[in-house]
Order: sequence, then C-alpha cells, then structure tokens
Amino acid sequence: MTEQELARYDGQNGRAAYIAVSGTVYDVSTSPYWQNGRHEDLHQAGRDLTEELKSAPHVRAVVERFPVAGRLEKAPPQEKKPGLPLLSIIIMILVLILLIATFIR
Repeated sequence: MTEQELARYDGQNGRAAYIAVSGTVYDVSTSPYWQNGRHEDLHQAGRDLTEELKSAPHVRAVVERFPVAGRLEKAPPQEKKPGLPLLSIIIMILVLILLIATFIR
C-alpha cells in the first residue's frame, strides 16, 4: 500500500481507519480510541505514525495487537534531473550577448 492509498483510510465518513508503523499497516477501525480516525486528538488515521509513536506514552505492542492490513511501500527517492545551475545559465546568456554585440558592429 502506498502512502496515497493509506491516506484514504482516515476513519472519516464511515471509512476504515488504518495507521502505519515501521512499514506495517494496522486496521484500528474497531478501537474506541480511534473514533472518526482520531486518537486522543493527537494522531490522525491514514498516516504513517512511526515517528509519532516514538513519543507515545504506551508501548508499541499496543498497536501490534490490531489486525495487519498490509505493508506500507515507501516511494522511491526522486532522481535529480541533471541540469545547469542558474549561474551557468546566466553566464552563457551574457557570453551570447557579448558575441552578438561583437558581430553586430
């Protein structure tokens, strides 16, 4: 499941409430602590809560009791497209202007 797909399970308007922790997606829909996809007004369903859980007052084992709904697929890192830095473009434009000015005389 991608993060976009996970976001659909936000517990709102009758939708299921899923959370992801360390790559595992859990269905917390049946928990009274996750009404309308919110937990203690601090956490929202439909998200990866791995970092948020690190500061939670309960142990991770509480989350691991819920049914597993799948695995969270992290999007591959975006490849940087090779390109010219802005300064290089400006220098090339100035050189072009100088060449044009030289040949116009």
